[in-house]
Amino acid sequence: MAKNKIKTKRAAAKRFKVSGTGKIIHFRAGKSHLLRKKNRKRKRRLLRDAVVDKSHERSIQVLIPYKF
Repeated sequence: MAKNKIKTKRAAAKRFKVSGTGKIIHFRAGKSHLLRKKNRKRKRRLLRDAVVDKSHERSIQVLIPYKF
């Protein structure tokens, strides 16, 4: 008898992606509004993606099971 499929949490699937080496990537917060007071260097840094911390990896893998 086949196991049931696990549903992917769509909100998490839109926020995280998996790199070629298997690391989970997320987008930095703070780039949507109140940009006038943030300097140019800070806004440039916020554009780049970041790697998710090891302590959060397992909980994100549960949310998006078929991306791995």
